[in-house]
Amino acid sequence: MKDNFDKCLALMLAHEGGFVNHPQDPGGMTNLGVTKRVWEEWTGHEVDEKQMRALTPELVAPLYKRKYWDAVRADDGLVDGVDYCVFDVAVNSGPGRAIKFLQSCVGVTADGGFGPATLAAVNKAQEDPKRLIELYSAKRLEFLQSLKTFETFGKGWSRRVAEVKDKALAMVDGV
Repeated sequence: MKDNFDKCLALMLAHEGGFVNHPQDPGGMTNLGVTKRVWEEWTGHEVDEKQMRALTPELVAPLYKRKYWDAVRADDGLVDGVDYCVFDVAVNSGPGRAIKFLQSCVGVTADGGFGPATLAAVNKAQEDPKRLIELYSAKRLEFLQSLKTFETFGKGWSRRVAEVKDKALAMVDGV
């Protein structure tokens, strides 16, 4: 078992930024990458704008760990760098889609489940983690470019994909 979560969380939060409520963002009211809907599900009660604005990295870390990091088996299935790429996609596009992208990159059925066949294929692909990061990043960008909101958010999304890829590749080298 390994734990790269704190480092990956800090990198991901740097991209997510603070409070936003962009009218064209289907996520609506968001802070630190956590939408109002997700925070309400996590806390079990409705929240208002004041509560959303009050979120801190310490408050949202357990949510990110359980709902995204653990969901993509980052500690027990992914090497440094690959874990960051997959986690960032899980946060941005959902754990199921993050796993499907990974499955597509390693040549197994893209069903969103991270079972033994996926783990075996991922482990083989991680023999060359840089190649897997490159493939995964290309798959992510291709998906984002297909979204109807790409015209509005595409420049930032493209920058994020490139920056995540660069950081992930550096992680492979131990940086």
